[in-house]
Amino acid sequence: MNEHAKLNAYAAVVEQATLKLERLLPGPAERVWSYLTDSELRRQWLASGPMDLTIDGPIELVWRNDELTSPPGQRPEGFGEEHRMQSRVTEVDPPHKLAFAWGPGEVSFTLEPKGEDVLLTVIHKRISDRANMVKIGAGWHAHLDILKARLEAADPKPFWNVWSRLRDEYETMIPA
Repeated sequence: MNEHAKLNAYAAVVEQATLKLERLLPGPAERVWSYLTDSELRRQWLASGPMDLTIDGPIELVWRNDELTSPPGQRPEGFGEEHRMQSRVTEVDPPHKLAFAWGPGEVSFTLEPKGEDVLLTVIHKRISDRANMVKIGAGWHAHLDILKARLEAADPKPFWNVWSRLRDEYETMIPA
């Protein structure tokens, strides 16, 4: 069985209020790192914004999910065209590990070379409640699918349609 077959694309609840996702991506690690840290590349799959790669360095993330894919799909009610978040770096070890505050929580990205590929592990800690865990699980899943497509020079599926489908799937998967 190859590495691709062993990975589950869905987020796993690994401890209370914590999700873990993994993706095997085309390498090298430095290329994937640039998609995590360079605003213009990060804008193509997650959110743009400046990032000071020092401990306690400021980060601003600016989501414009309607611009991630063409077409963007149908944006669900309750979501605006733009969302902004101020944050700070909590850990940085280029090109292996990046972590930053996410509201009261923390998100970490770990890159592990696997031959010509890179295993990206995302851990999102201290998620406030089950409803947010469902939305965040669907969000990371959809965003990471776009990252994988971008790294493979493929066209990603419409973001909002994918997110809405995944939200429904996570609703049945995340324990009450």
